[in-house]
Amino acid sequence: MSPFRTKKDIEKETFAIEDEAPRVRVEDDSSSYDSSQFAELAAKEEGHDIKFRTLTWKKATLLLFGEYVCLAILALPWCLSVLGWACGLIVLVALGFFCWYTSYTLWQWCMRHPESTDMVDIAATLFPRFPWLARELTGFFLLVNNVMLIGFHVFTGAKILNTLSEHSMCTVAFQGFSAIMGIVFSLPRTLKDVSKMGVFSAISMGIAILLALIFSGIEDHPLGGYGGKWPELGPVRTSGGFPTPKPDFVGGLNAVLNMAFLWNGQILYPSFIAEMKEPKDFPKALAALTALEMGLFVVVSVVGYYYLGQYAQAPMMGSFVNPSYRKAAFAFVLPPTIIIGGIYSNVTSKYLYRRILGNSRHAHSNTVLGWGTWLSIVFLIWTVAFVLGNVIPSMGDFLSIISSSCTSWFGFMFWAVAYYRMNKKRLFKGPLKCFTTFLNVLIFGFGLFMLGAGLYTSIEAIILDYQGPVRGTFSCADNQ
Repeated sequence: MSPFRTKKDIEKETFAIEDEAPRVRVEDDSSSYDSSQFAELAAKEEGHDIKFRTLTWKKATLLLFGEYVCLAILALPWCLSVLGWACGLIVLVALGFFCWYTSYTLWQWCMRHPESTDMVDIAATLFPRFPWLARELTGFFLLVNNVMLIGFHVFTGAKILNTLSEHSMCTVAFQGFSAIMGIVFSLPRTLKDVSKMGVFSAISMGIAILLALIFSGIEDHPLGGYGGKWPELGPVRTSGGFPTPKPDFVGGLNAVLNMAFLWNGQILYPSFIAEMKEPKDFPKALAALTALEMGLFVVVSVVGYYYLGQYAQAPMMGSFVNPSYRKAAFAFVLPPTIIIGGIYSNVTSKYLYRRILGNSRHAHSNTVLGWGTWLSIVFLIWTVAFVLGNVIPSMGDFLSIISSSCTSWFGFMFWAVAYYRMNKKRLFKGPLKCFTTFLNVLIFGFGLFMLGAGLYTSIEAIILDYQGPVRGTFSCADNQ
């Protein structure tokens, strides 16, 4: 089958799996589905050189946790310094619940449509009246989201190397070095291989987080925050409600967007589910992941904000007085920075690979054309990411613009639509169904707000950064 299907072909495929005659019937709890279809998909791989459906739910948990345990966690104390204790923790926990719930809805939809292997496939089934348009727009935003995330890891890789070496080289050179390392870690073509690196990534980042929390507690005082050096802003203090002065709209919403980015990784979940031996076990991985995330995020937020207060920076190592402390913590951040970038590169490369070679033998065999195409795609992705890493000026700007432009869709609005599609004949059937329907309206509204107001504040923050003392594009200046 040619990967470049016509609009008419796609519409035929999509309407064949509509609600009126679903291939897999899944009720609200998604506990019943036709497992034979998943068995058929796995059986088709038996004679292939490269087998994809190999992940157990435990390996999926480790892979997912490795994706989430990243440098962005160390921006949480700064988020609380903007929002205060009460508001910050409420937003953090609420976003965690929304993430778990929308991810569960995503899994339900994947059980209903086992032929979906990525977000682009899902989009065509979610919006069956315009499947071609849904595929192309979703594919575009999938690429935007993932390549920007990879660019973020190019940016932070250079930031780490600058800190460790005390800016011994041009920042552009460090970003090039980060991109080259990312290409190497992106070479495996299956998530099973990448998951082995994900375990090492999570352990390394866990050590970095532990060191950062210890160092923040043993220093006499912070170095300084975005508002000034110690002690210009007075002794370290925290706020029960909003801090004084209260954050402006741009600052407050960007802090929320940073938290939303940290929680939402749904854009990768369909690929994980598609490579599981038993997709029905995904809720186990999701529950374990959410519990681990919630504990980690709350601890880092509370401890970091308690010791750094209004001097908290993103990441929190920027607030340390002792340069040795910054180096010690940052040293363990480098492996997860490269590996997580590799995970996103793997998923992105597979999408482009399928668009180019489709289901031909090159997709699952060790052929020269297959590997040549794969290597070319990986190189192209990291080249674009390298450019983005040199254009967007700060870590916070990266996280905010990704959240507003992409997480709003892939983390929230998509799954409110999926809920409606699966339950449209019983939206108000009983109190529980009324509550979940209202919850999904709230989720859709929040996603829409993120897209509109969030995109505005993200762009405004970048403009403000370039008006201040920020390094220019492709500059050799230090980005510590």
